[in-house]
Amino acid sequence: MTLQPAPIRAVPVPLLASPGRRRALRSLAAGMVDWVPTDRPRCDLDLLITGAMAPLTGFLGRADYESVCERMRLADGALWPMPITLDVPAEIARRLGPGEGLALREPSGALLGVLWIDDVWAPDLDAEAEAVFRTTSDAHPGVAHLRERTHPFYAGGRLEAVRRPFFPSFGRISPGPLEVRTEFARRGWNRIVAFHTRNPMHRAHFELTRQAAESVGAALLLHPVVGMTKPGDVDPVTRIRCYQALMHRYPTGRALMAAIPMAMRMSGPRDSLWNAILRATFGCTHYIVGRDHASPGPDHDGRPFYDPYEAQDILFRHEAETGIATVAFPALTYAPALDRYVPADELPAGAETRTVSGTELRSLLASGSDIPEWITFPEVAAVLRSAQRQAAASNG
Repeated sequence: MTLQPAPIRAVPVPLLASPGRRRALRSLAAGMVDWVPTDRPRCDLDLLITGAMAPLTGFLGRADYESVCERMRLADGALWPMPITLDVPAEIARRLGPGEGLALREPSGALLGVLWIDDVWAPDLDAEAEAVFRTTSDAHPGVAHLRERTHPFYAGGRLEAVRRPFFPSFGRISPGPLEVRTEFARRGWNRIVAFHTRNPMHRAHFELTRQAAESVGAALLLHPVVGMTKPGDVDPVTRIRCYQALMHRYPTGRALMAAIPMAMRMSGPRDSLWNAILRATFGCTHYIVGRDHASPGPDHDGRPFYDPYEAQDILFRHEAETGIATVAFPALTYAPALDRYVPADELPAGAETRTVSGTELRSLLASGSDIPEWITFPEVAAVLRSAQRQAAASNG
């Protein structure tokens, strides 16, 4: 029986002030302490401003932060798995107090908004790492970020926004949740399955998304991350070009791509739950989650940080609260005799299968060798090769 999605959990409430209030905020901000958010909170700021982080109305204060770290809930009990924090250096922290405004700015000086301060405190970052990532190993990119790129104080409070942060190349293709919901309505879609991705999509990914949408009778929102992903990932411009190159292969009128400028934490199950909550706010009714979703890979000893199906299990446990139905898909394997990708547990005993590692694929791309279409589509390979040539030329 097909699982019927629960009502959408959170209605997006953008935090963008009215035109008149924006003018007033620009005037008030002239007398405030200024701060240019670093990369991670800058991505979070964009999702706060568009309402994608509803019910959050700003960066977390201390009580909410501690509750989220400890039990994946805000202090009022609402499900929320990820600490959304604004880190600042000591010289900024000591100039802030409750009720004061912190002017958040672009590097150019343009005002993004004002954070009305509730709390300023020095968090225990090792305790946060243990709670959120379940490790303090610097092999985990989330832990490394906390230790190497996070200022020692957090500032929490209510946000009044003047404008979204500027993300070159992605502004027009990263609509907020209200815009996405409007587009769903315009297309007459009422069942939408979302796919979160941070890598170029090869044929296995395409087949997974196509089959997942077909299995639940839904249209597809391809929702790639263009904010912060895992260090070493293919650059976001190239990834977007790969997605755009294969959109024509989906059934006509049943797929849409929109970028999301979020900062992944690579925290496995917590990321999975957070990602699903965000997609419910964008108006999706279903969410695709595969094996090892949002996992950072192994530690220094080659051991995974999370069990392979934890990211699926956590979504099933919280479906009633997230308001989004989980579409759990196993890894797909290419069967030459069938010329298609199928779940490994559906293969006949002794059936021939083929796989290719990321390292092998990169080697084929770098050498200019032909890449079989069962691995990746020609148009995707062309985008990746073009990006390699441009990188080589700029480095040469």
